[in-house]
Amino acid sequence: MSEDPQSRHVEALALDPRVDSPAREGLTGTTRAGIYEGALEAEDTTVAPDGRPPEQQPRWRQDFPIDWPADQYVARRDFGRFLVLTSGAFVAGQAWIAARHLVRANRPPPPRVRIAALDEIPAGSASVFTYPGPADRCLLIRPDERTLVAFSQMCTHLSCAVVPRIEEGVLHCPCHEGYFDLYTGRNIAGPPPRPLPRILLDVVGGEVFATGVEERSV
Repeated sequence: MSEDPQSRHVEALALDPRVDSPAREGLTGTTRAGIYEGALEAEDTTVAPDGRPPEQQPRWRQDFPIDWPADQYVARRDFGRFLVLTSGAFVAGQAWIAARHLVRANRPPPPRVRIAALDEIPAGSASVFTYPGPADRCLLIRPDERTLVAFSQMCTHLSCAVVPRIEEGVLHCPCHEGYFDLYTGRNIAGPPPRPLPRILLDVVGGEVFATGVEERSV
């Protein structure tokens, strides 16, 4: 092959476009991008403005089809792929939600567990306990003499431990500046997507018992 750039360009244009041609043996990067694609339907065939058939069009027009038929062909194919992927993700998400619901529905109810004596929790204080399992940290809060509430200590964003600020009436997550209402556990600021799980309480004979967990989405 000639060393002259122009001569090399002319010789390259004269190469047989077929992949199995002896003239192309050992060459790489010379096959057109669409050579392995299936044939287009008649209504999807690009028609150049000059009316000449595709094999008589200049190389640049084959590499950059910008008129509507070719453009729509690509768009429909990509849109179909997008619909399939989106539908698959939706079905997988619904299956995961249904599986979690079944697991929770078949889970035995939490036990009734004594937490503390009422006189051990002065007004304006909070204490940590575990419920319903030993790894489930919760907060027992007594903001005033007549109010007693309990919530999971795990933030509903990324499970960081929330800290009670009783004088401000909030539970604060220091990881990402999330805030929950101290009395209801509802998310009021920051990234937490839902309220804290509420621990159901029962006070009998001066003793405080945890009797269940209330999961909430709003």
